[in-house]
Amino acid sequence: MTMKKLTICLWLATGLATAALAQPTPKFSLEKYLDYETVSEPRLAPNGRQLVYARQWIDKVNDRRVTDTWIMEADGSRQRFLLRGSNARFSPDGSRLAYLAEGEPKGTQLFVKYLDSDGPATPVTRVERAPNHLTWSPDGQWLAFSMRVPQKDSWPVKLPKPEGAKWTEEPRFVDDLVYRRDRVGFVEDGYVHVFVVPAAGGTPRQVTSGDWDHAEGGLHWTPDGREILFTSLRVPEADYQYRESEVYAVNVASGQIRQLTQRKGPDSNPLPSPDGKLVAYTGYDYNEESYTDSRLYVMNADGSQPRDLSGNFDRSPQAMWWAADGSGVYFTCEDKGSINLHFASLKGGVKAITTGAHLLNVGEVAANGIVVATLTRPQAPSEVVSFRLAKGKDGAPLPVATLPAPLTQVNDDILAGVKLGPVEEIWYKSVDNFDIQGWVVKPPDFDPAKKYPLLLVIHGGPHAMYNVGFNPTWQLHAAEGYVVLYTNPRGSTGYGSAFANAIKNDYPNKDYTDLMNGVDEVVKKGYIDDQRLFVYGGSGGGVLTSWIVGHTNRFAAASVNFPVINWLSFVGTTDGVSWYRNFQKLPWEDPSEHLRRSPLMYVGNVKTPTMLMCGVNDLRTPISQTEEFYQALKLRKVPTVMIRFNDEYHGTSSKPSNFCRTVQYLHYWFKQHDGQTGK
Repeated sequence: MTMKKLTICLWLATGLATAALAQPTPKFSLEKYLDYETVSEPRLAPNGRQLVYARQWIDKVNDRRVTDTWIMEADGSRQRFLLRGSNARFSPDGSRLAYLAEGEPKGTQLFVKYLDSDGPATPVTRVERAPNHLTWSPDGQWLAFSMRVPQKDSWPVKLPKPEGAKWTEEPRFVDDLVYRRDRVGFVEDGYVHVFVVPAAGGTPRQVTSGDWDHAEGGLHWTPDGREILFTSLRVPEADYQYRESEVYAVNVASGQIRQLTQRKGPDSNPLPSPDGKLVAYTGYDYNEESYTDSRLYVMNADGSQPRDLSGNFDRSPQAMWWAADGSGVYFTCEDKGSINLHFASLKGGVKAITTGAHLLNVGEVAANGIVVATLTRPQAPSEVVSFRLAKGKDGAPLPVATLPAPLTQVNDDILAGVKLGPVEEIWYKSVDNFDIQGWVVKPPDFDPAKKYPLLLVIHGGPHAMYNVGFNPTWQLHAAEGYVVLYTNPRGSTGYGSAFANAIKNDYPNKDYTDLMNGVDEVVKKGYIDDQRLFVYGGSGGGVLTSWIVGHTNRFAAASVNFPVINWLSFVGTTDGVSWYRNFQKLPWEDPSEHLRRSPLMYVGNVKTPTMLMCGVNDLRTPISQTEEFYQALKLRKVPTVMIRFNDEYHGTSSKPSNFCRTVQYLHYWFKQHDGQTGK
């Protein structure tokens, strides 16, 4: 090789190496989001050797999220696809798996798969409406599920309809107090009832009946297989201010129903003990508060001698499992942005089994003490974990010091080499000496010497909780160069009943101050450009965002998503009655509080460019609320645009394409008004 050629080769090699070094570190992007997967619902086989879990992925071509069931050995080896479907449940002997999937004639059906066979699964049902809450009988011969039974009421009128005429379908008769029963659309008329069907396939048999919903929550067979426990929900006509739910047992053979709880207030989540002598459940006495954490109770199988196990523990139990020896109940609960496993002893007292800043969503606490769950942290998406509980000398479960490494790594491929935004927990003071928790997500290439735009994100509910789990949306904002702030202002769950109830008859108000104090806390850190502040939120977060732009001009732009802006019109158009509790009187009795708390009443103060987004099929916060605010902003000549999302109910992101649109619209809108505060 000549010296000239050698020089050229060295120059090219040096140039390529320099170019490679100059390549920016990959960040989380929408392209990666479309390849992002989630795991959930881990279940352990009765022999403890295998476990199944749901793995959801995005079908980019057909704009949908698809759930598959995967299986692996208990140690995480031999991970493999098993079937297309979800809600997988092992039979008591572990030989079969019941699950839900698309089937014939249409819609969701119940199937059973023999695990020792490579053949197709057995279609167990061919029902017209989707089954739910499937559960095996103790002997493995039956499957119970809930399903809505249509009820067509009409007046006894006769029409002169010619034979063979194709007339318009009969009108829908509505006489319930709450006629829109679901936030994701009009629910078909009728009531939810309990059914059983042979596990080998056959005709489902309706076990409960009547003009009221049975099986509002999950179903649980008693150990002897004679009865099924369930919760039934009613909204008493005489007192629409509260929802009344009780625990019942239905005899599978006769259909005879026994009411086990008697309370003015909600009782739910019944779970029979291993010996069938006790039933654990959650509930609380109705009161005038806007939120109350549920208590954990046990009662005798006949409903007698209910007793409270919660003691001084002020958090709502979520998923629950009896200890195999019947000594107490394991449960998960929200607490300060995290979810962990706890144990309530029948002898009294609640103690934490796991601790830490993570979301531990337990799928099962098996009889042999093995726990299977999904675990996520701020920079780690959900993965399946498994660990065994240890017991002390007194037989009580011991705390778990360290959670094991995940068994799955479903997103390691798309996150390899990706630099995520770091997440920092903050606490700060607000009015009434409240301590408020929040989190700050910084851009992946954060430089403390630079100034960044701040994006405040507000959760809905308002009785809900932002948490420490991995959130792809926050990472997308951070990758775009925003410092993201999300907090749990008063009214949030996970901090006790008093904290959540602090907005009773006072919403919005001091929660606004909680949010503004959070912004101040981050601004004073020195790396925020206070001329580049942005804010958005949906549902309850939309309420507070519309309230913010009516009470301050410090934000350069805002996005009010599926909000309530007029409490007067909202009362008669929403799908629920629980909102009525926020005000002491109904609007026709005294509209003053409804008006004072309505963001629409402060639209004259708005100078902030405000985008509006809402699903056209929304029934929780109907799009008419968005339309009212849009019209008012236009009349005030405030820069605004209304985006009406097709095929969306309460939210704008159920479709993968609409999720991408939501993120892109937010970024585009904020960049159009970057640095233009309304001061």
